[in-house]
Amino acid sequence: MSNDKVLFISQEIMPYLPESEMSKAGFDLPKGLQEKGYQVRTFMPKYGCINERRNQLHEVIRLSGMNLIIDDTDHPLIIKVATLQPARMQVYFIYNEDYFQRNHDKALETESMPENNDERGIFFVRGAIETVRKLRWDAKIVHCQGWLSCLAPLYIKKVFADDPSFRDSKIVYSLFGSHFEGTLDPRFEEKLRMEGFNDEDLKAIAGKPVDFNALIKLALSHSDGVIIHNQQVAPEVIKYINENNIPCIPYHEGFDIDRYAEFYETL
Repeated sequence: MSNDKVLFISQEIMPYLPESEMSKAGFDLPKGLQEKGYQVRTFMPKYGCINERRNQLHEVIRLSGMNLIIDDTDHPLIIKVATLQPARMQVYFIYNEDYFQRNHDKALETESMPENNDERGIFFVRGAIETVRKLRWDAKIVHCQGWLSCLAPLYIKKVFADDPSFRDSKIVYSLFGSHFEGTLDPRFEEKLRMEGFNDEDLKAIAGKPVDFNALIKLALSHSDGVIIHNQQVAPEVIKYINENNIPCIPYHEGFDIDRYAEFYETL
């Protein structure tokens, strides 16, 4: 049993979203670790389709109110929280009306408004990181799930490497079968440079359109380990993992919380 702290930055978590490979892992992994004695904090986007009343979300005033500047525009950060029963697991929700709408349409904003996905990813990751800093919570492991969390390794390793909440953190990235079509906004790299990143930080995407595989490589280039949850991961991503000797749990059927916990310890 461990008392280490594990931070999850997850794109999808059930039951707030329908069950899928990713949303199930978004629930099962933190729940399983919490049951083993780990301290867990979990973050996900507050999509418009998540019913606040039914899921008993409420705003955390002391954590809300910060403005995040993205591409020279202010975006207010709103933090909501809910508790999953009977696991007694708290989930923090990152919300802003510019990126996550006030509607109950079944389509996720990442699908209905894909033109904003680059800034949506920046806002989600920065919002989660800034909230953890406000909580003064020092994570030993930061586990990122889903492509919307892809920028977390970059920010943690390059912007917040000396911050007390992250200076001792090891980053694990989970690969699933889901992906997005096409490419992100052509100015994505420019927007990241406005955040202070340089050529070396962004070499995985420098000077080319950023599709799903390029974004994944950017995440992996700043991660300490990777877990493969699906057999359909692109061969070029598998090749990148092997060429860069990134510690990896290859795909295997079933859910093995002990194996994941042991992987954390090796990092």
